[in-house]
Amino acid sequence: MNVYFFKFVERNKKVNGMPKTVKIRRGLNIPMFGEAEKIFTRADQAEFYAVKPTDFHGLTPKLSVKEGDMVKAGDSLFFDKYHPEIQFTSPVSGEIYLIKRGERRKLLEVVVKPDAEQVYTDFGLANPNSLTREEVVEKMLKSGLWPIIKQRPYAVVAKPTDTPKAIFISGFDTSPLAPDIDFAVKDESDAFQAGIDALKKLTAGTIHLNLNAEYLSSSVFSNAKGVQINQFSGPHPAGNVGIQIHHIDPIFKGDIVWTVNPLDVIILGRLFIKGIYDATKVIALAGSEVKKPRYFIVKTGASIVDLVKDNLKQSTEKLRFISGNVLTGSRIPENGFLGFYDNMVTVIPEGNHYEFVGWAAPGFGKFSASRTFFSWLIPRRKYKLHTNFNGGERAYVITGQYEKVLPMDIFPVHLIKSILAKDIDKMESFGIYEVAEEDMALCEYVCTSKTEVQAIIREGIELMIKELG
Repeated sequence: MNVYFFKFVERNKKVNGMPKTVKIRRGLNIPMFGEAEKIFTRADQAEFYAVKPTDFHGLTPKLSVKEGDMVKAGDSLFFDKYHPEIQFTSPVSGEIYLIKRGERRKLLEVVVKPDAEQVYTDFGLANPNSLTREEVVEKMLKSGLWPIIKQRPYAVVAKPTDTPKAIFISGFDTSPLAPDIDFAVKDESDAFQAGIDALKKLTAGTIHLNLNAEYLSSSVFSNAKGVQINQFSGPHPAGNVGIQIHHIDPIFKGDIVWTVNPLDVIILGRLFIKGIYDATKVIALAGSEVKKPRYFIVKTGASIVDLVKDNLKQSTEKLRFISGNVLTGSRIPENGFLGFYDNMVTVIPEGNHYEFVGWAAPGFGKFSASRTFFSWLIPRRKYKLHTNFNGGERAYVITGQYEKVLPMDIFPVHLIKSILAKDIDKMESFGIYEVAEEDMALCEYVCTSKTEVQAIIREGIELMIKELG
Protein backbone atom coordinates (compact mmCIF):
# COMPACT_ATOMS: atom_id res chain seq x y z
CA MET A 1 0.00 0.00 0.00
CA ASN A 2 1.31 3.50 -0.77
CA VAL A 3 2.06 6.04 1.92
CA TYR A 4 -0.95 8.19 1.09
CA PHE A 5 -3.26 5.24 1.59
CA PHE A 6 -1.79 4.50 5.02
CA LYS A 7 -2.21 8.14 6.03
CA PHE A 8 -5.81 8.00 4.87
CA VAL A 9 -6.59 4.86 6.88
CA GLU A 10 -4.96 6.30 9.98
CA ARG A 11 -7.04 9.44 9.57
CA ASN A 12 -10.27 7.39 9.45
CA LYS A 13 -9.72 4.83 12.20
CA LYS A 14 -11.71 6.84 14.75
CA VAL A 15 -14.72 7.51 12.53
CA ASN A 16 -15.39 4.14 10.88
CA GLY A 17 -18.74 2.79 12.06
CA MET A 18 -20.06 6.27 12.86
CA PRO A 19 -22.09 8.69 10.70
CA LYS A 20 -19.76 10.98 8.85
CA THR A 21 -19.84 14.17 6.79
CA VAL A 22 -17.32 14.28 3.96
CA LYS A 23 -16.37 17.31 1.88
CA ILE A 24 -15.07 16.28 -1.54
CA ARG A 25 -12.69 18.96 -2.79
CA ARG A 26 -11.24 17.36 -5.90
CA GLY A 27 -13.45 16.68 -8.88
CA LEU A 28 -15.21 18.39 -11.77
CA ASN A 29 -18.79 19.30 -12.57
CA ILE A 30 -19.46 19.37 -16.31
CA PRO A 31 -22.19 21.96 -17.04
CA MET A 32 -24.34 20.70 -19.92
CA PHE A 33 -27.61 21.73 -21.54
CA GLY A 34 -30.51 19.32 -21.37
CA GLU A 35 -31.23 18.60 -17.71
CA ALA A 36 -34.51 16.72 -17.23
CA GLU A 37 -37.47 18.78 -16.08
CA LYS A 38 -39.12 17.37 -12.97
CA ILE A 39 -42.24 16.06 -14.67
CA PHE A 40 -43.34 12.43 -14.49
CA THR A 41 -44.49 10.84 -17.75
CA ARG A 42 -45.64 7.25 -17.74
CA ALA A 43 -44.28 5.78 -20.95
CA ASP A 44 -46.52 3.50 -22.96
CA GLN A 45 -45.56 -0.15 -22.85
CA ALA A 46 -42.57 -0.47 -25.13
CA GLU A 47 -42.82 -2.63 -28.24
CA PHE A 48 -39.79 -4.62 -27.10
CA TYR A 49 -37.71 -5.19 -23.96
CA ALA A 50 -34.25 -6.69 -23.69
CA VAL A 51 -31.86 -8.05 -21.10
CA LYS A 52 -28.25 -7.66 -22.21
CA PRO A 53 -25.55 -10.01 -20.85
CA THR A 54 -23.00 -7.31 -21.78
CA ASP A 55 -24.32 -5.23 -18.84
CA PHE A 56 -22.78 -7.74 -16.42
CA HIS A 57 -18.99 -7.92 -16.19
CA GLY A 58 -17.45 -11.35 -15.86
CA LEU A 59 -20.62 -13.16 -16.93
CA THR A 60 -20.58 -16.29 -19.09
CA PRO A 61 -24.25 -16.56 -20.07
CA LYS A 62 -26.12 -19.76 -20.83
CA LEU A 63 -29.59 -19.49 -22.33
CA SER A 64 -32.68 -20.79 -20.56
CA VAL A 65 -34.99 -20.03 -23.51
CA LYS A 66 -35.14 -20.12 -27.30
CA GLU A 67 -36.85 -17.88 -29.83
CA GLY A 68 -40.63 -18.34 -29.82
CA ASP A 69 -40.84 -19.38 -26.15
CA MET A 70 -43.40 -17.66 -23.92
CA VAL A 71 -42.25 -16.29 -20.56
CA LYS A 72 -43.78 -14.56 -17.57
CA ALA A 73 -42.25 -11.53 -15.90
CA GLY A 74 -39.67 -13.05 -13.57
CA ASP A 75 -38.95 -16.16 -15.68
CA SER A 76 -35.31 -16.98 -16.41
CA LEU A 77 -33.82 -15.89 -19.74
CA PHE A 78 -30.25 -16.97 -19.08
CA PHE A 79 -27.93 -17.79 -16.19
CA ASP A 80 -24.24 -17.65 -15.34
CA LYS A 81 -22.46 -20.77 -16.58
CA TYR A 82 -20.07 -20.81 -13.59
CA HIS A 83 -22.70 -19.78 -11.02
CA PRO A 84 -25.92 -21.32 -12.39
CA GLU A 85 -27.89 -20.26 -9.32
CA ILE A 86 -27.63 -16.62 -10.53
CA GLN A 87 -30.56 -16.15 -12.89
CA PHE A 88 -31.27 -13.21 -15.21
CA THR A 89 -35.00 -12.89 -15.67
CA SER A 90 -37.48 -11.17 -17.97
CA PRO A 91 -38.87 -7.80 -16.86
CA VAL A 92 -42.10 -8.50 -18.79
CA SER A 93 -44.26 -11.40 -19.90
CA GLY A 94 -44.40 -12.19 -23.59
CA GLU A 95 -42.65 -13.99 -26.45
CA ILE A 96 -38.92 -14.41 -26.90
CA TYR A 97 -38.72 -12.37 -30.10
CA LEU A 98 -34.98 -12.38 -30.81
CA ILE A 99 -31.77 -13.81 -29.42
CA LYS A 100 -29.10 -11.50 -30.78
CA ARG A 101 -25.51 -12.67 -31.07
CA GLY A 102 -22.29 -10.97 -32.10
CA GLU A 103 -18.82 -12.13 -33.10
CA ARG A 104 -18.01 -15.73 -32.16
CA ARG A 105 -21.69 -16.13 -31.27
CA LYS A 106 -21.32 -13.90 -28.23
CA LEU A 107 -24.75 -13.40 -26.66
CA LEU A 108 -25.64 -9.71 -26.88
CA GLU A 109 -29.38 -9.39 -26.21
CA VAL A 110 -32.43 -11.46 -25.36
CA VAL A 111 -35.37 -9.48 -26.73
CA VAL A 112 -38.92 -10.00 -25.48
CA LYS A 113 -42.11 -8.84 -27.23
CA PRO A 114 -44.50 -8.09 -24.33
CA ASP A 115 -48.06 -9.30 -23.90
CA ALA A 116 -50.86 -6.75 -23.84
CA GLU A 117 -51.74 -7.96 -20.34
CA GLN A 118 -48.77 -8.67 -18.12
CA VAL A 119 -48.50 -11.95 -16.22
CA TYR A 120 -46.05 -12.35 -13.34
CA THR A 121 -44.37 -15.35 -11.79
CA ASP A 122 -45.48 -15.52 -8.16
CA PHE A 123 -42.54 -15.70 -5.77
CA GLY A 124 -44.71 -15.29 -2.68
CA LEU A 125 -45.28 -12.38 -0.30
CA ALA A 126 -43.00 -12.25 2.72
CA ASN A 127 -41.76 -9.93 5.43
CA PRO A 128 -37.98 -9.95 5.06
CA ASN A 129 -37.60 -9.40 8.82
CA SER A 130 -39.16 -12.83 9.41
CA LEU A 131 -36.90 -14.63 6.93
CA THR A 132 -33.45 -16.12 7.34
CA ARG A 133 -30.51 -14.98 5.24
CA GLU A 134 -30.75 -18.15 3.17
CA GLU A 135 -34.45 -17.53 2.44
CA VAL A 136 -33.82 -13.95 1.35
CA VAL A 137 -30.96 -15.06 -0.91
CA GLU A 138 -33.07 -17.85 -2.43
CA LYS A 139 -35.94 -15.47 -3.24
CA MET A 140 -33.54 -12.96 -4.85
CA LEU A 141 -31.86 -15.68 -6.91
CA LYS A 142 -35.09 -17.19 -8.22
CA SER A 143 -36.61 -13.83 -9.13
CA GLY A 144 -33.50 -12.65 -10.96
CA LEU A 145 -32.89 -9.77 -8.54
CA TRP A 146 -29.58 -11.01 -7.23
CA PRO A 147 -27.63 -9.18 -10.00
CA ILE A 148 -28.70 -5.80 -8.55
CA ILE A 149 -25.93 -6.36 -5.99
CA LYS A 150 -22.45 -5.50 -7.16
CA GLN A 151 -19.27 -6.45 -5.37
CA ARG A 152 -16.30 -4.23 -4.69
CA PRO A 153 -13.51 -4.86 -5.47
CA TYR A 154 -13.99 -5.38 -9.21
CA ALA A 155 -17.58 -4.05 -9.63
CA VAL A 156 -18.99 -7.45 -10.68
CA VAL A 157 -22.15 -9.29 -9.66
CA ALA A 158 -21.75 -10.39 -6.05
CA LYS A 159 -21.45 -14.04 -5.05
CA PRO A 160 -24.33 -15.31 -2.87
CA THR A 161 -21.92 -17.32 -0.75
CA ASP A 162 -19.91 -14.25 0.28
CA THR A 163 -20.65 -12.09 3.30
CA PRO A 164 -19.73 -8.41 2.84
CA LYS A 165 -18.28 -6.27 5.60
CA ALA A 166 -20.73 -3.50 4.59
CA ILE A 167 -23.32 -2.53 1.98
CA PHE A 168 -23.24 0.92 0.37
CA ILE A 169 -26.10 2.82 -1.28
CA SER A 170 -25.51 6.21 -2.89
CA GLY A 171 -28.67 8.28 -2.59
CA PHE A 172 -27.58 10.90 -5.10
CA ASP A 173 -25.84 11.18 -8.45
CA THR A 174 -23.44 13.96 -9.45
CA SER A 175 -22.66 12.85 -13.02
CA PRO A 176 -23.51 15.20 -15.92
CA LEU A 177 -27.29 15.68 -16.36
CA ALA A 178 -27.86 13.02 -13.70
CA PRO A 179 -31.42 12.35 -12.55
CA ASP A 180 -32.55 13.71 -9.21
CA ILE A 181 -32.73 10.49 -7.20
CA ASP A 182 -34.86 12.14 -4.50
CA PHE A 183 -37.46 12.93 -7.18
CA ALA A 184 -37.21 9.45 -8.69
CA VAL A 185 -37.93 7.65 -5.39
CA LYS A 186 -40.93 9.83 -4.50
CA ASP A 187 -43.75 7.93 -2.73
CA GLU A 188 -41.72 4.71 -2.52
CA SER A 189 -41.03 4.69 1.23
CA ASP A 190 -42.58 1.28 1.92
CA ALA A 191 -40.78 -0.49 -0.92
CA PHE A 192 -37.45 1.17 -0.09
CA GLN A 193 -37.70 0.17 3.57
CA ALA A 194 -38.62 -3.40 2.63
CA GLY A 195 -35.57 -3.50 0.37
CA ILE A 196 -33.36 -2.25 3.21
CA ASP A 197 -34.82 -4.88 5.56
CA ALA A 198 -33.91 -7.58 3.01
CA LEU A 199 -30.38 -6.26 2.58
CA LYS A 200 -29.90 -6.22 6.36
CA LYS A 201 -30.20 -10.00 6.29
CA LEU A 202 -27.21 -10.25 3.95
CA THR A 203 -24.54 -8.64 6.15
CA ALA A 204 -23.60 -8.40 9.80
CA GLY A 205 -22.00 -5.06 8.96
CA THR A 206 -23.40 -1.61 8.33
CA ILE A 207 -25.68 -0.50 5.52
CA HIS A 208 -24.38 2.93 4.55
CA LEU A 209 -26.90 5.27 2.93
CA ASN A 210 -24.97 8.24 1.58
CA LEU A 211 -26.81 11.51 0.92
CA ASN A 212 -25.97 14.93 -0.47
CA ALA A 213 -25.22 17.39 2.33
CA GLU A 214 -25.94 20.37 0.07
CA TYR A 215 -29.73 19.96 0.14
CA LEU A 216 -32.51 18.31 2.16
CA SER A 217 -32.91 14.73 0.95
CA SER A 218 -36.18 12.90 0.37
CA SER A 219 -38.02 11.55 3.40
CA VAL A 220 -37.79 8.15 1.69
CA PHE A 221 -34.09 8.26 2.57
CA SER A 222 -34.03 10.37 5.74
CA ASN A 223 -36.69 8.23 7.45
CA ALA A 224 -35.15 4.89 6.47
CA LYS A 225 -34.47 2.55 9.40
CA GLY A 226 -31.56 0.19 9.81
CA VAL A 227 -29.08 2.32 7.88
CA GLN A 228 -26.22 4.64 8.73
CA ILE A 229 -26.72 7.95 6.96
CA ASN A 230 -23.54 9.72 5.85
CA GLN A 231 -23.39 13.15 4.21
CA PHE A 232 -21.26 14.08 1.20
CA SER A 233 -20.76 17.38 -0.56
CA GLY A 234 -18.61 18.64 -3.40
CA PRO A 235 -18.24 18.20 -7.15
CA HIS A 236 -18.55 15.03 -9.20
CA PRO A 237 -17.61 12.23 -8.44
CA ALA A 238 -18.94 12.85 -4.91
CA GLY A 239 -22.03 10.79 -5.85
CA ASN A 240 -20.03 7.75 -6.99
CA VAL A 241 -20.37 4.89 -4.55
CA GLY A 242 -16.71 3.91 -5.04
CA ILE A 243 -15.56 7.35 -3.89
CA GLN A 244 -17.88 7.11 -0.89
CA ILE A 245 -16.52 3.70 0.08
CA HIS A 246 -12.99 5.09 -0.10
CA HIS A 247 -13.83 7.85 2.36
CA ILE A 248 -16.01 5.84 4.75
CA ASP A 249 -14.68 2.28 4.88
CA PRO A 250 -11.71 1.67 2.52
CA ILE A 251 -11.23 -1.70 0.86
CA PHE A 252 -8.14 -3.71 1.72
CA LYS A 253 -6.99 -6.95 0.13
CA GLY A 254 -9.46 -9.66 1.12
CA ASP A 255 -12.28 -7.23 1.95
CA ILE A 256 -15.67 -7.48 0.26
CA VAL A 257 -18.16 -4.62 0.07
CA TRP A 258 -21.50 -4.74 -1.75
CA THR A 259 -23.22 -1.83 -3.49
CA VAL A 260 -26.83 -1.36 -4.61
CA ASN A 261 -28.54 1.38 -6.61
CA PRO A 262 -31.40 3.01 -4.61
CA LEU A 263 -33.93 2.41 -7.43
CA ASP A 264 -33.00 -1.27 -7.35
CA VAL A 265 -33.54 -1.30 -3.59
CA ILE A 266 -37.14 -0.27 -4.33
CA ILE A 267 -37.55 -3.06 -6.92
CA LEU A 268 -36.17 -5.49 -4.33
CA GLY A 269 -38.68 -4.23 -1.76
CA ARG A 270 -41.56 -4.83 -4.18
CA LEU A 271 -40.45 -8.46 -4.47
CA PHE A 272 -41.32 -8.97 -0.81
CA ILE A 273 -44.36 -6.66 -0.67
CA LYS A 274 -46.00 -7.89 -3.91
CA GLY A 275 -44.31 -11.25 -4.38
CA ILE A 276 -43.42 -10.42 -8.01
CA TYR A 277 -40.56 -8.99 -10.04
CA ASP A 278 -41.92 -5.50 -10.76
CA ALA A 279 -39.11 -3.83 -12.74
CA THR A 280 -40.81 -0.43 -12.93
CA LYS A 281 -38.55 2.55 -12.22
CA VAL A 282 -38.19 6.25 -12.93
CA ILE A 283 -35.49 7.30 -15.41
CA ALA A 284 -34.45 10.63 -16.91
CA LEU A 285 -34.30 11.41 -20.62
CA ALA A 286 -31.75 14.19 -20.92
CA GLY A 287 -29.32 15.85 -23.31
CA SER A 288 -28.96 18.92 -25.48
CA GLU A 289 -30.69 17.24 -28.44
CA VAL A 290 -33.89 16.40 -26.57
CA LYS A 291 -36.81 18.81 -27.05
CA LYS A 292 -38.44 18.11 -23.71
CA PRO A 293 -36.03 16.44 -21.28
CA ARG A 294 -38.09 14.87 -18.51
CA TYR A 295 -38.63 11.83 -16.31
CA PHE A 296 -40.29 8.65 -17.55
CA ILE A 297 -41.78 5.72 -15.65
CA VAL A 298 -40.57 2.63 -17.51
CA LYS A 299 -39.47 -0.93 -16.92
CA THR A 300 -35.89 -2.14 -16.91
CA GLY A 301 -34.71 -3.04 -20.40
CA ALA A 302 -37.31 -0.95 -22.24
CA SER A 303 -36.70 0.12 -25.84
CA ILE A 304 -35.98 3.86 -26.01
CA VAL A 305 -37.91 4.30 -29.29
CA ASP A 306 -41.04 5.69 -27.66
CA LEU A 307 -39.02 7.93 -25.32
CA VAL A 308 -37.27 9.78 -28.14
CA LYS A 309 -40.04 9.63 -30.75
CA ASP A 310 -41.01 13.18 -31.81
CA ASN A 311 -38.87 14.44 -28.93
CA LEU A 312 -35.58 15.19 -30.70
CA LYS A 313 -34.49 18.56 -32.02
CA GLN A 314 -34.14 19.02 -35.75
CA SER A 315 -30.44 18.79 -36.54
CA THR A 316 -28.15 17.99 -39.44
CA GLU A 317 -25.72 16.37 -37.03
CA LYS A 318 -25.63 12.67 -36.30
CA LEU A 319 -26.74 11.91 -32.74
CA ARG A 320 -25.22 9.74 -30.02
CA PHE A 321 -27.72 7.78 -27.92
CA ILE A 322 -26.36 6.70 -24.55
CA SER A 323 -27.85 4.40 -21.95
CA GLY A 324 -26.49 6.08 -18.84
CA ASN A 325 -24.53 9.31 -18.48
CA VAL A 326 -22.05 10.81 -20.93
CA LEU A 327 -19.01 9.74 -18.91
CA THR A 328 -19.75 6.09 -18.20
CA GLY A 329 -22.83 5.14 -20.23
CA SER A 330 -23.02 2.68 -23.12
CA ARG A 331 -23.60 3.72 -26.71
CA ILE A 332 -26.85 2.29 -28.09
CA PRO A 333 -28.72 2.71 -31.41
CA GLU A 334 -31.85 4.85 -31.69
CA ASN A 335 -33.91 1.68 -31.24
CA GLY A 336 -31.69 0.35 -28.47
CA PHE A 337 -32.56 -0.67 -24.92
CA LEU A 338 -32.11 0.76 -21.44
CA GLY A 339 -29.27 -0.94 -19.58
CA PHE A 340 -29.94 -3.03 -16.47
CA TYR A 341 -28.18 -0.64 -14.08
CA ASP A 342 -28.94 2.65 -15.89
CA ASN A 343 -31.27 5.34 -14.60
CA MET A 344 -31.09 7.69 -17.57
CA VAL A 345 -30.84 7.99 -21.35
CA THR A 346 -28.74 10.82 -22.82
CA VAL A 347 -28.82 12.22 -26.35
CA ILE A 348 -26.01 14.50 -27.55
CA PRO A 349 -24.39 15.39 -30.91
CA GLU A 350 -21.97 12.84 -32.32
CA GLY A 351 -19.39 15.54 -33.02
CA ASN A 352 -18.05 13.93 -36.20
CA HIS A 353 -16.77 17.23 -37.57
CA TYR A 354 -13.49 19.09 -37.33
CA GLU A 355 -12.64 22.74 -36.75
CA PHE A 356 -9.78 24.52 -38.42
CA VAL A 357 -7.31 25.66 -35.68
CA GLY A 358 -10.08 24.96 -33.15
CA TRP A 359 -7.55 24.63 -30.37
CA ALA A 360 -6.18 28.11 -31.11
CA ALA A 361 -9.57 29.88 -31.12
CA PRO A 362 -10.68 31.87 -28.03
CA GLY A 363 -13.35 29.25 -27.33
CA PHE A 364 -15.96 31.35 -25.55
CA GLY A 365 -18.56 28.69 -26.37
CA LYS A 366 -16.43 25.72 -25.35
CA PHE A 367 -16.03 24.07 -21.98
CA SER A 368 -12.57 23.23 -20.71
CA ALA A 369 -11.54 21.41 -17.56
CA SER A 370 -8.43 23.59 -17.50
CA ARG A 371 -8.38 27.23 -18.53
CA THR A 372 -7.54 26.53 -22.15
CA PHE A 373 -10.49 28.61 -23.38
CA PHE A 374 -11.76 31.99 -22.24
CA SER A 375 -15.09 30.39 -21.33
CA TRP A 376 -13.76 30.03 -17.78
CA LEU A 377 -14.56 33.73 -17.38
CA ILE A 378 -18.28 32.76 -17.47
CA PRO A 379 -18.44 30.15 -14.67
CA ARG A 380 -22.22 29.53 -14.65
CA ARG A 381 -22.57 28.93 -18.35
CA LYS A 382 -23.86 25.61 -19.72
CA TYR A 383 -22.57 23.95 -22.86
CA LYS A 384 -23.70 21.80 -25.75
CA LEU A 385 -21.02 19.13 -25.72
CA HIS A 386 -20.34 16.40 -28.28
CA THR A 387 -18.23 13.25 -28.49
CA ASN A 388 -15.36 14.52 -30.64
CA PHE A 389 -11.95 13.61 -29.18
CA ASN A 390 -10.42 16.84 -30.51
CA GLY A 391 -7.18 15.08 -31.29
CA GLY A 392 -5.53 11.68 -31.34
CA GLU A 393 -3.69 9.52 -28.82
CA ARG A 394 -0.45 11.03 -27.55
CA ALA A 395 2.42 10.13 -25.27
CA TYR A 396 1.28 9.04 -21.82
CA VAL A 397 3.12 11.08 -19.22
CA ILE A 398 2.54 12.26 -15.64
CA THR A 399 0.86 15.68 -15.74
CA GLY A 400 -1.01 15.86 -12.44
CA GLN A 401 -4.34 16.16 -14.27
CA TYR A 402 -5.82 12.97 -12.84
CA GLU A 403 -5.11 13.94 -9.24
CA LYS A 404 -7.10 17.17 -9.66
CA VAL A 405 -10.33 15.30 -10.45
CA LEU A 406 -9.89 12.02 -8.53
CA PRO A 407 -10.65 12.41 -4.79
CA MET A 408 -8.88 9.22 -3.77
CA ASP A 409 -5.53 8.72 -2.05
CA ILE A 410 -4.03 6.60 -4.80
CA PHE A 411 -1.56 7.15 -7.65
CA PRO A 412 -3.81 6.91 -10.73
CA VAL A 413 -1.15 7.21 -13.44
CA HIS A 414 1.06 4.66 -11.72
CA LEU A 415 -1.94 2.35 -11.44
CA ILE A 416 -2.68 2.65 -15.17
CA LYS A 417 0.96 1.97 -16.06
CA SER A 418 1.10 -1.07 -13.76
CA ILE A 419 -1.99 -2.46 -15.52
CA LEU A 420 -0.39 -1.92 -18.93
CA ALA A 421 2.69 -3.73 -17.62
CA LYS A 422 0.48 -6.51 -16.13
CA ASP A 423 2.33 -6.14 -12.82
CA ILE A 424 -0.14 -7.50 -10.27
CA ASP A 425 1.94 -6.59 -7.21
CA LYS A 426 2.10 -2.96 -8.27
CA MET A 427 -1.57 -2.96 -9.26
CA GLU A 428 -2.39 -3.99 -5.70
CA SER A 429 -0.13 -1.38 -4.15
CA PHE A 430 -1.47 1.43 -6.33
CA GLY A 431 -5.13 0.79 -5.49
CA ILE A 432 -6.75 -1.64 -7.96
CA TYR A 433 -9.05 -2.97 -5.21
CA GLU A 434 -10.58 0.47 -4.68
CA VAL A 435 -11.50 1.52 -8.21
CA ALA A 436 -13.95 0.73 -10.97
CA GLU A 437 -14.31 2.36 -14.37
CA GLU A 438 -16.80 4.98 -13.19
CA ASP A 439 -14.40 6.25 -10.51
CA MET A 440 -11.76 7.00 -13.16
CA ALA A 441 -14.12 8.42 -15.80
CA LEU A 442 -13.16 12.03 -15.10
CA CYS A 443 -9.49 11.08 -15.47
CA GLU A 444 -10.30 9.90 -18.99
CA TYR A 445 -12.27 13.09 -19.68
CA VAL A 446 -9.42 15.45 -18.73
CA CYS A 447 -6.63 13.29 -20.19
CA THR A 448 -4.66 15.23 -22.82
CA SER A 449 -3.09 11.97 -24.04
CA LYS A 450 -6.59 10.68 -25.00
CA THR A 451 -5.91 7.44 -23.13
CA GLU A 452 -8.94 5.15 -22.69
CA VAL A 453 -8.58 4.98 -18.93
CA GLN A 454 -11.85 3.16 -18.20
CA ALA A 455 -11.09 0.35 -20.64
CA ILE A 456 -7.64 -0.09 -19.11
CA ILE A 457 -9.10 -0.25 -15.59
CA ARG A 458 -11.48 -3.02 -16.70
CA GLU A 459 -8.55 -4.90 -18.29
CA GLY A 460 -6.72 -4.66 -14.98
CA ILE A 461 -9.73 -5.91 -13.04
CA GLU A 462 -10.19 -8.87 -15.39
CA LEU A 463 -6.51 -9.73 -15.00
CA MET A 464 -6.87 -9.66 -11.21
CA ILE A 465 -9.92 -11.95 -11.35
CA LYS A 466 -8.12 -14.35 -13.68
CA GLU A 467 -4.96 -14.52 -11.62
CA LEU A 468 -6.28 -14.22 -8.06
CA GLY A 469 -9.99 -15.11 -8.33
